Amino acid sequence: MQRPDLATPSPSTLRSLAARATSRTSLDRAVARLDALELQVLDSVLVLGDQPSAPAAPHPPVTIDRLLAALATEPADAPLVRAAVAHLLEGALLWDRGTSDSTDPSAASDLAVAPGLSEVLGPYPAGLGPADPSSPLAHAPSGPSSDQAAVALGALLADAPPGARSILDALTWGPPVGVAPRADPVGREATTWLLRHRLLLASDERHVVLPREVALALRGGRTHASTAAHPPQPDAPHFAEDTITAEAARAAQDVVRLVAHLLALWQASPPNVLRAGGLGVRDLRRLATTLEVDEPTAAFVAELALATGLVVDDGEDPPSFTVTLAGEDWLELPLASRWAALAAAWAASGRTPWTIGSRDERGTLRAALEPDLSRPWVPRLRFDLLSALADRPGQALTPTDLLEVLRWGSPRATPPAQAVEGLVHEAALLGVTGVGALAPTGRALLLPVPDGAAHGLRVGSPAATGRVGEVGSPETALAHALESVLPPEVDELLVQGDLTGIVPGRPSAALERLLEDAADVESRGAAITVRFTPESLTRAFDAGRSAEDLLTELAAHSRTPLPQPLDYLVRDTARRHGRLRVGTASSYVRAEDPALLTGLVEDPALRHLSLFRVAPTVLAALVPAATLQAALRDRGLASMVEGPDGRVVRTERVRSTVRSRVGGRRPLDTATRGRSAVGHGAPAREGAALDTAARRERYADLVPRLRAADDAALAAPPASASRADAPPEPRGTTEPPAALGLLRDAIDAGDHVVLETIDPTGQPTRRRVKPLVLEGGRLRALDPARDAELTVAVHRIAGVFTDAPAPAQDDAPTGASSGAPND
Repeated sequence: MQRPDLATPSPSTLRSLAARATSRTSLDRAVARLDALELQVLDSVLVLGDQPSAPAAPHPPVTIDRLLAALATEPADAPLVRAAVAHLLEGALLWDRGTSDSTDPSAASDLAVAPGLSEVLGPYPAGLGPADPSSPLAHAPSGPSSDQAAVALGALLADAPPGARSILDALTWGPPVGVAPRADPVGREATTWLLRHRLLLASDERHVVLPREVALALRGGRTHASTAAHPPQPDAPHFAEDTITAEAARAAQDVVRLVAHLLALWQASPPNVLRAGGLGVRDLRRLATTLEVDEPTAAFVAELALATGLVVDDGEDPPSFTVTLAGEDWLELPLASRWAALAAAWAASGRTPWTIGSRDERGTLRAALEPDLSRPWVPRLRFDLLSALADRPGQALTPTDLLEVLRWGSPRATPPAQAVEGLVHEAALLGVTGVGALAPTGRALLLPVPDGAAHGLRVGSPAATGRVGEVGSPETALAHALESVLPPEVDELLVQGDLTGIVPGRPSAALERLLEDAADVESRGAAITVRFTPESLTRAFDAGRSAEDLLTELAAHSRTPLPQPLDYLVRDTARRHGRLRVGTASSYVRAEDPALLTGLVEDPALRHLSLFRVAPTVLAALVPAATLQAALRDRGLASMVEGPDGRVVRTERVRSTVRSRVGGRRPLDTATRGRSAVGHGAPAREGAALDTAARRERYADLVPRLRAADDAALAAPPASASRADAPPEPRGTTEPPAALGLLRDAIDAGDHVVLETIDPTGQPTRRRVKPLVLEGGRLRALDPARDAELTVAVHRIAGVFTDAPAPAQDDAPTGASSGAPND
């Protein structure tokens, strides 16, 4: 359990397991997870077991009692040291050279570190220098129970020149390396005397090192000045539980509101995806301005929506960040369930939003939602931070305090200060903490960790934990945790004569939706102040409300009758609303005689045209003009196509235009496109709605045809094979969509393909490659013949072939290497 890397992959023999357990990589990984006390134990065992012994005196065994004395352990801390020894024995970092096979430290007769661990711990364990077998103290017993080494050292220093003892004292507790003085005659004389008597060793011309035997004698046989048995206890302020929960509840409501605002904004205007992936600086700045937050907070909100699966890169051309179906479903959930989904995604996310705006190793500015912002160590660091806060309930720890605690927990793997600050800021924004202390919502994220079990978070990714709100899901527990700290809902609004209103508490879901549509928020806090303006009322009318509906809803939430100014404003804005109307249409049909158009809108055979009447003599449709004309002629109505100036357009020209727009494929049924109806567009939506049976029939017919077309495209030879003298071409395709599909299949299977590209001079080039990554309009592949990687722009790929022979080495043009420019 402590070292899972030893079992992956499964070793075949015990010899191979032992070799793997003592490898440098495995030992580095295991030592990085040890706390300060466990590292002290390893250093002490290494030092005590590495002391030279005289021929007449056998090597003194390293027992638990000797270890406790070397660590200067207080009696109350002895059980902690024994537990650390047991943990190291279980992890195969310590072993007993005696006869006992037990992991009980009391039964160990001679402790030793695992082979290879001395190299991992470094050249100066416990701040001690190397052993010197020729030292005058080499064979004197050293330890807290023996003062022979100290007596021998004192006898030697009795004749030492001035300054010798101060030099030794400066190096006693490490580091054991010092610079030999040159300008100071007294210091130079003292150093020369210490070197001559082997109390110092010369490591080079300028540096000296204190031997281990001398340092232990100076330390009184102790390896450490004190035992690091307990983590540091920062002097941080304490807050009442009510203050913590109130602050966390406010932050949780704010983050849900900000994410919902982002989804509404990107539903109306999806931002573009940068060529290298991510959100542009201008789009991030615009988002921050709209949300009325700073840019780091806006970046975190966007990252949170991405991690939860509420927004996604749609992969279209050009790509943009669009709201997913899960995002639309999320908007319909209660407040606690919405927050639970965000918290669950944040707990499992490896994203690093705090690095946005900094530059990477290549000097490139990191962008929000960039694919390369994930780090695998982030979830564990997040758990360590929350655990440190959970161990200190009610205490508001700063990032500096937490970093000090984490340094004790893993001295050899201290996290970056920027990461700690970023995660603490995220926890506060999400409502996991309040005023710097862990809230009940944060404690719900932590698993109760049994003895010996690995650390972990309560929740995982949304895909692994099921739908939000499902009974028994982790998100349900998180939702209950938030509900326990949320203030009660209020369903009343205090409307005032100056066109403002006050919500005295947390608004109910119905009141919140009403205010989002009909009012602008002026301030938030214990109460919410809103203002009614013509612009805010227009939003309510755009959402489908009438003046009477809006006044009725406001009156239902108001304690007092609505003020007359608000009544006048609502009715006046409603009277001006909708005078101009905008709709969507792709073609129209008009006639001098309205009788010619009678029955066309209601005709079931013409339902796929989505016809609706805009005037007695004009019908509009959501299909191209050529499709509309063909359908009318099939019904027996002769028609002509006219241009914007009213002149007749030839039918061949119309059809060629339609073919060019759809790429020569079948006519696109625009009635199935997503569209936004503005104003009173109900007739258009009703005409575009296909019944379920007809839609299934169309899809059932469409799928076989698409599959047949794909198979034909893969089997069809490229155009270059039409020459009589050309050799037969391999199986493959020159169609861009099919070529991208073959590349993705090769990436998944790890296969090689023959890639035909067009170089900057317009010449085709073939090479056998192994595709690695296909993203951002570029293919990254490995060229085995040249043992190099290359990057190719997708628009330069002319064909992909799956069973072609490898091209000759001289087929590639000069300069076609991994360093060749690509555009």
